[in-house]
Amino acid sequence: MDWKLFFATFGVVFLAELGDKTQLASLNLAAESKMPWLVFLGSVSAYAVITLITVMLGDTIAKFVKPEFIRYGAASLFIIIGVLMFSGKI
Repeated sequence: MDWKLFFATFGVVFLAELGDKTQLASLNLAAESKMPWLVFLGSVSAYAVITLITVMLGDTIAKFVKPEFIRYGAASLFIIIGVLMFSGKI
């Protein structure tokens, strides 16, 4: 196993997800339901499924598109979405 890749992925995803709307939704559901373990299991399951889909999609796209283009495309989309958010269009 490539532990360096594992910890790099963990660190990037952990930092990217800090304080996002998913955490706020989970916090709210846990507080309202008084069943934090069920909220935890539901949240982890949902995130696992969406991550599996994303990873499989990335693997499939990488077979047809060079990783550099994927990186540039993702960075461009990130910037475009950020500009649209700041302009109030999203």
